[in-house]
Amino acid sequence: MCAPATEQPPSTTRHLCCNSRSMAGAIDVAARAAGLNVLLQVLLRVSTFVLNGVVLRYVQAYLLGVVNLRLTLLYDTVLFLSREALRKAGLSQTTSHTEWSHTSNLMWCCVPAGIVSSLLLGTLWVSPLINQPNVDHDRLGVMVFCISALVELTVEPAWVLVQLNHYVTLKVLAEALAHVGRCLVVVVGVTTTPDSGLLVFCAGQLTFSVSYALIYYGYFTLHLARSHPHSLPIRTMSHILPSPASDKTWFSKDALTLSWSFFKQSFLKQFLTNGERYVMTVFGVLTFAQQGVYDIIHNLGSMVARFIFLPIEESFYLFFASVLYRGEPPTRQREGAIGLSATTLTMLLKFVLHVALAILCFGYSYSFLALNIYGGSLLSDGEGPTLLRWYCVYVFMLAVNGVTECFVFAAMSQSQVDSYNKMMLVFSVVFLAASLMLTRLLGSVGFILANCINMIVRIFHSCHFIQRFFQDTPHTPLTSSLPSLPTWLTFLTAFTITASSEYFLCCDQGWEYRLLHVSIGAVTMGTVIVVVMTTERELLLFLAGRLPVRVQGLLRRLGVITTKTE
Repeated sequence: MCAPATEQPPSTTRHLCCNSRSMAGAIDVAARAAGLNVLLQVLLRVSTFVLNGVVLRYVQAYLLGVVNLRLTLLYDTVLFLSREALRKAGLSQTTSHTEWSHTSNLMWCCVPAGIVSSLLLGTLWVSPLINQPNVDHDRLGVMVFCISALVELTVEPAWVLVQLNHYVTLKVLAEALAHVGRCLVVVVGVTTTPDSGLLVFCAGQLTFSVSYALIYYGYFTLHLARSHPHSLPIRTMSHILPSPASDKTWFSKDALTLSWSFFKQSFLKQFLTNGERYVMTVFGVLTFAQQGVYDIIHNLGSMVARFIFLPIEESFYLFFASVLYRGEPPTRQREGAIGLSATTLTMLLKFVLHVALAILCFGYSYSFLALNIYGGSLLSDGEGPTLLRWYCVYVFMLAVNGVTECFVFAAMSQSQVDSYNKMMLVFSVVFLAASLMLTRLLGSVGFILANCINMIVRIFHSCHFIQRFFQDTPHTPLTSSLPSLPTWLTFLTAFTITASSEYFLCCDQGWEYRLLHVSIGAVTMGTVIVVVMTTERELLLFLAGRLPVRVQGLLRRLGVITTKTE
């Protein structure tokens, strides 16, 4: 049974668990969450990076392709389709009168959704419709990765409780510790029993999911046993289980409607995000060995994107959703919300643009060297360096798209979300056609170029929405976020210097020339940082203002910031 949809006047809108938090506090919470998420992503990606480096010396690229693409894609798809829409709807309920029971019940729907997704996708993954690998225990691997996803879905009610109450440290520790456990199991397994093949990766995956669930529920069990925090809507662990609200309803009609809209959007977004993996899996345009190499390049190329851009997108989506009234024009937003949102969006875009420019500038000249050091000739002698260079271009677009869509999805009305879903369908068709055509012409590089085309279209749509949203206000977050002319010139000069350095010094003339090439890059990077800190003072103050007070004081003493940060 559903509670009827109700319109709440802006003056009575409350946050579910944090109705006393101010908008200024919300941005600090979001920044702290993003910072800790960055720390988590660093740990996750570095451990994955090291893991692949170790595993490469004990298993074949063929097996890595099966695990890192085929099985991981199945696992990610089950999770994404089962929880992404419900997560967004559950967090969006923080802007209306909602009982915890409605939110908890909504998140428990992830489990039956996961069961259905696992059965359908698992059956598809072992059917003749999908390119099948010649590896032992593949069907067992499909089953284990589906079970792993289901175990994680049981944590969703606790996850949304953590998000709504800003228990950021718990989220970081849970994912980090679980991931470290998985890495240890896999590394020990492949080094001691290299012939065990896929079984080691199955054991590592189950270790992650079980550890993840135990940490979340173990924390709340101990926390509630010691105290009864007023900030939490539950008093015992039984309150996290499905139960009717005080009005005898189980769900909010608004939340169910929004969930369906987000689900249609998520279905298409998942395909657009991992489209090249679906094409590889379904059409078999690359061998599993090629898929393994592509995945290594993908992990290396996306490290900074995962470190910085994804945590920012996740944390500031929650910030914008808590500050803005969904679907309302600026004139109907609460006082100060538009100015704060515009300033935050401007600074976020400016920040990711600078980071992405640095990746594009230096990634081109150091791709070959990085791959040669990491994987030897296996990665550097083929199309690996070209893949990584194009991936730097893709990361630039990914950075812009992540921040713009972060704002757009928080500000869109339900009807606009539905309209965007239809556009996403068009994007999907364009991406599929581009990936198939470009891959046949250019090989693995075609996947990256198809992703770039996809990002360009989505960025254009998001920028159009943002421009229209702020058109009747004095704020221009898009144009205000562009780097200054000295910054552009500095990056161009740095690119010219490092590209010339690679041409003359790298990478077949010995380690002395390689070290000289790296030294030139370090000096050039330092120069870029100094220029950015000098010309982008507003950005520097914004970033410094999100740091702990002691760190701000240290920066003032060092002369990095000279005025009080906002």
